[in-house]
Formats: sequence, C-alpha cells, structure tokens
Amino acid sequence: MSIKLLDTTLRDGSYVINFQFSVIDTRTIATELDLAGIDLIEVGHGVGLGASEKGQGVARESDQAYMRAAAAAVKRGLWGMFCIPGIAELDHIALAADHGMPFIRIGTPIERIAEGKNFINAAKKAKMFVATNFMKSYTRSPKEFARAAQLAAEFGADIIYIVDSAGNMLPDDVERYFEATRSRTNVPIGFHAHNNLGLANANAFKALELGSEIIDCSLQGMGRCTGNTITEQFVAVLQKMGKGTQYDLFRLMDASEIYVRPLLTQIGHDSVDLVCGLAGFHSSYMRTIRDAAIAYDADPRKLIIEVCKETQDSAPAKLVQDKARAIAEENEKSGYRHRFPLRQYFGHEQDEI
Repeated sequence: MSIKLLDTTLRDGSYVINFQFSVIDTRTIATELDLAGIDLIEVGHGVGLGASEKGQGVARESDQAYMRAAAAAVKRGLWGMFCIPGIAELDHIALAADHGMPFIRIGTPIERIAEGKNFINAAKKAKMFVATNFMKSYTRSPKEFARAAQLAAEFGADIIYIVDSAGNMLPDDVERYFEATRSRTNVPIGFHAHNNLGLANANAFKALELGSEIIDCSLQGMGRCTGNTITEQFVAVLQKMGKGTQYDLFRLMDASEIYVRPLLTQIGHDSVDLVCGLAGFHSSYMRTIRDAAIAYDADPRKLIIEVCKETQDSAPAKLVQDKARAIAEENEKSGYRHRFPLRQYFGHEQDEI
C-alpha cells in the first residue's frame, strides 16, 4: 500500500477563518508540513484562484502572495492551488505557471466536466500535475462518475478525485465509486472526505485500502463544515499499522497544536453540519437556507432535509421558500420553534458556476 498525503489546511481550512490566512501563516504552516514529509501542500483562498475578485469572500492575501509564500516554504514536496472554471480564468493558470506552481486541482461538478478541459490543457502545457476534483461526487451515480472520470483522463488529468463535499458517504459508497471507475479506466484516484457524519477518517482509510493514490487531510481536520480527514490522526493510524513512516508525526502534532488549534473557535458538534452530511447538502447553499429559515421561522435542519429530498444539486430559492413555508405551517400546529444563526458558513461557489 503506497500512500501520498495532500494537506489542505491552508486552502480548505481557510473557510473556518473566513479566508484570512496571512502570508506568515502560509509560510510557517507550509514549512512545517514540508519538513514533516507531506507530499502535496495546497494553499490559497478556499474557493480557489480568482475567488476574491469574483465575490466569494475576500481573502486576506492575493493569489500571488499565497503563491510566493508557498514557493518559498515548500522545498521537499509540491505545493499547489485549487481552481473552479468560471470563478478562475485561464489567465490564472498562466499566473500560477509564472510562479512555478507544481500542481493544480480543477474542481467541476460531474455533469460539467467539459468546462474543465481547457484548464486541464493549459495546466498540462505548463507542466503541472493536474487533478480533476469532481465536486459533490455523491450527487451522481457511480456509473456517471466513472464515465466522467474516463473523460477527464482523456482530457489529460493525471488523477481523478472522488469528493465527498457534504460528508455524505459511507465506506460502502466509497467502494462503489472506486469499483465503477476501475471498470472503465485505470486513471489514478484520489479521495477528499468531509467529516459531517464522523466518517472522514474511516472513508479515507477505505479509499486507501481500495488503492487511492492520494488522500486529502488537514491539521486538526480544519476545513469547511466539520472539516476533513485529520492529518495527524491519519498518520498516527498509518504508523500503528506499520506504514507511513516517512511522515514525522511529532512535527505534525506540534504544527497542529501550535499553529492551527488556536485558530479554531467552534466548540462541540453542530447539528446543522450533521444534517448536511445526512441529507447530502453542500454548505455553499446555506445562505438560501438561512434566509428562508429566518423569514419563516423554520428549523434549517428540517429545511435542508426536505430540500434534499428534491435535489442535492442546488437550492433553488422558490423550492427552499416553499419547503420553509410548509415547515412553518407544521410548526404552528406543534408549537415547535428552533433557529440557528448559521454564521459560520462562507462561500457560495456552487451557485456561481
């Protein structure tokens, strides 16, 4: 079992602090990850290249500043950034190439893989290692995922990612997506988990067992909603199994405790996050849920579940309002009230692409 880890603390983790990692944070944490042996280190705005300019929340630093910080810090492994076509432009690939960026991950929904073709081609011409990340992979069947994976490989992607954006998958689901993909293509597969149901580590180990070549993780599990596979825990279990000895566990634990843990302010587990995982709801739609929940005094957890019975792909305002109104009418009969501020969610990229 070979393994490569991609740590996304400095990218996916930035959602937790409203995209406010500084150049010093980036350089310091990336240096520690690199010295600890992490293979790939992802940095920048959580939504990816060009996100600040496209109204996705303004990061503390520019894309160029994050590039310079990572390039100065990462000497052993590779550093890279994320991009979503339509938010990122092809010019961003050229900018990244000018800064010597070694890898890029291109995020698209499965049904819109064609929009990533030009980005894959541009990144390959710049000699980058290219991943295609199929956001919200669970919204399409394993067979549909496999067809898209084959197409992305034909476009030139070096690796295809199963992305459990809402922390919705069970280990058996991970296996079905792997088996379907392997029936059509031998392209390497990566895995990106979220922890809404508390299964990020378990699903990541299942993906590793099935032959995933890269597993995503983050220090303290720092990431959107309930976060990602936890770097230091994942490495600890690897070493308990007699594997992953190339990683410096104590350095990872120290980096996690000293530089990341102080940034985490949420205590306990948020039941809204749990329901997102249960229903398969992507938190980029939370703004629409929040507005309707407040307007109709509807429990957002019930609202998320009802909306996802109709679609996991989006949260159309009319559908959300209709569901919220029905929940409110039910509340009038039961006398039940519950409201959450939902202030911790940032980004709305799925509405934009």
